[in-house]
Amino acid sequence: MVKQGSKFNIVFIIDGLGMGGAERLMVPILKNLNREWFEPRVCFFQIRNGSPIAEDIRALNVPVDFLPIPYLRDMMGILRLRKYLKDVNADLVHTQLEFADVFGNIAAKLLRLPSVSTVHTMPAQDMELRSRIHQEVELFCLRKFCNAIISVSEEAREFYLKISKIPPDKLRTIYNGVDIASLVNVTAQKDPYSIREQFGIPQDAKLLVTVAVLRELKGIQFMIRALPLILSKYSDVYYLIVGSGPYKDALEYEVERVGVKSRVIFSGQRSDVNQILLAADIFALPTLTEALPTVLAEAMAARLPIVASAVGGIPEMILDGENGILTSPSDSQTLADACISLLTDTKRAKAMGEAGWQVVNRKFNIQIQVKQLESLYLGLVKAHEK
Repeated sequence: MVKQGSKFNIVFIIDGLGMGGAERLMVPILKNLNREWFEPRVCFFQIRNGSPIAEDIRALNVPVDFLPIPYLRDMMGILRLRKYLKDVNADLVHTQLEFADVFGNIAAKLLRLPSVSTVHTMPAQDMELRSRIHQEVELFCLRKFCNAIISVSEEAREFYLKISKIPPDKLRTIYNGVDIASLVNVTAQKDPYSIREQFGIPQDAKLLVTVAVLRELKGIQFMIRALPLILSKYSDVYYLIVGSGPYKDALEYEVERVGVKSRVIFSGQRSDVNQILLAADIFALPTLTEALPTVLAEAMAARLPIVASAVGGIPEMILDGENGILTSPSDSQTLADACISLLTDTKRAKAMGEAGWQVVNRKFNIQIQVKQLESLYLGLVKAHEK
């Protein structure tokens, strides 16, 4: 039921609007949200890599507000955010990432607003003391102040039930989705030749692609170490790494160390990820930990066979031998074997790509995710109106 005479004002709060998975996912959600029921706006706390997602969101006619909160210890930020939510007449708050989960849920509670949080990651638990304290603060706020918590995979839900003491009925799984319609439009305009030309990759070469924030836990160093093994079998292979991040220097050193500089390309941050995927032959994600990587759904929507680590929620996306090959984490040999297998049997690789498209359409379509979110929002707002 929609409130009489107006729409519900949903405020999405997120730490920053860089090119991370949670940030990029905001765009298709907002694009597909029912505007007859909801009036969305976005609030973010920190400038990251120029905040490119902010412009994508504004292009959807969704207001984007910058409210600086640089530190978790900035307790006055709670009062500033409370005032902001009151000024924009918020009906519900949806938070994502650490700072937003802390400040957003406290501010919503002070205003007696319902709040929803999405947890996107499964952080390693051998973290340093400062990170451990931050995590405990975030989990406390989710447990005490948040009305509903969304996990992006069943594996991640079990992880948070184990570490957080969050009541099971408060934590539900909603899979991340991708905008199938947009990807179909991109596919219709497919031009892999121009992408390859941009990077100096021969049109007849085999192209492996990874799209990720360049962090150590993404495991890209193991894919780099696998490359000499792949090249010993197929000499026409290139590896394109799309993204930016703090681990780039270490990865560049690894490229030099194993002697594959002529075959590894760092593209940096890109806004044309879908076009890049359409130019590839295999998508590799050698990550060491992951809740549910949306980029895998994007790669499957591009009909790419997948090589990925069997960690976190990835086995909920990739059925080993059907739409991709699952490998052991931190294992360059199994990564190499998987890539060589797909390069050798192109018919099998193509069949995996087609199977991946079917999985995405059935299980990871943004329309499914948004309908579940809309139902959750309406239920919470209705309950708070009583």
